[in-house]
Amino acid sequence: MKHRTFFWFILPSALAMTLFIALPVVSVFIQSLHVEHEQVLRTVENCGPFGCTEETVIDRAATAELRDAKPLGRFAGLSNYTDRNHLAFSELSDMWDQSDSLSDFTRRAMTLPFWRALSFTLTFTFVVTPLVLALGLAIALGVNSLPRMFRGPTIFVSLLPMIVTPLIGSLILFWMVDSRGVLGAALQTLMNDPTLSLKASPALTWVMLMVYGVWSSAPFAFIVFYAGLQTVPEEPLEAAMIDGASRWQSIRYVVIPHLMPLAIFITLMQLMDNFRVFEPIVGFQAQANATSLSYNIFNYLRGDAAQFGAAATTSMLTILGIVVLLTPVLIRTWRDFNRKGH
Repeated sequence: MKHRTFFWFILPSALAMTLFIALPVVSVFIQSLHVEHEQVLRTVENCGPFGCTEETVIDRAATAELRDAKPLGRFAGLSNYTDRNHLAFSELSDMWDQSDSLSDFTRRAMTLPFWRALSFTLTFTFVVTPLVLALGLAIALGVNSLPRMFRGPTIFVSLLPMIVTPLIGSLILFWMVDSRGVLGAALQTLMNDPTLSLKASPALTWVMLMVYGVWSSAPFAFIVFYAGLQTVPEEPLEAAMIDGASRWQSIRYVVIPHLMPLAIFITLMQLMDNFRVFEPIVGFQAQANATSLSYNIFNYLRGDAAQFGAAATTSMLTILGIVVLLTPVLIRTWRDFNRKGH
């Protein structure tokens, strides 16, 4: 393809990526370097029958004028990234000096908003992603081995979690695990503990959120793997059967290598989605026991005193985290591509 032809071919995509991806990221980065203006205060004198008193009040007109003049706020440089709400380097250093052991330091670090959210986000990502891959592949293999007349209804039932809106799905499971719900009451009876509450235990809350994450994402992996199973060539499978390979050996040495590009694709999608976990925390009202980076962004932006600089800083750190997670997978994909090219 000629360079001129390639340029006009790629131009619409390049413009769309610049307009809808690059420019918003740049704008968020610029906002992350600023903090909100402090409110302008002025002293007024109130006089009454018993004399005059001075009172400090907010000068709303001056504050509004200042914000209109500099809508981004005060320039703070990289201080947003190192303050207590984010990386908190100075606080971590003090905690390390005051801690008796690594576990004590970890416990202290979990009181910091960013590190507390990051710990749940990473745990959720690294637990849910492999489970989604394994469960999606298992369902796909099971459905593919069914008689044709049963495949349609089974596929429909397997895709139900994708049909339900994530927030609604999390609310349904939230009601089920309530002490008055089916799962909550069953667990209380099984454990013989009428005070047992999944919502009151941080560990059980984490488990519940991860179970929901697997339940809601497994259908996507299933449908991708199931489509890939329809393209597996018959010749290698027949050769494996003739050589005496078992079903597991055929899956391991023939099917899984054939589906590996799809597995990498699902892994990339799941890493990005799971690192941005948000809806389950809101649906389960689990913010007391589990917060994520995305929930922190939401928390900074709600209310009248929105902290745009803090939200932008957390957004940039979230983007950086996703890039770090995707880099090993992308490097492996690039190496496989080069190996096949040679």
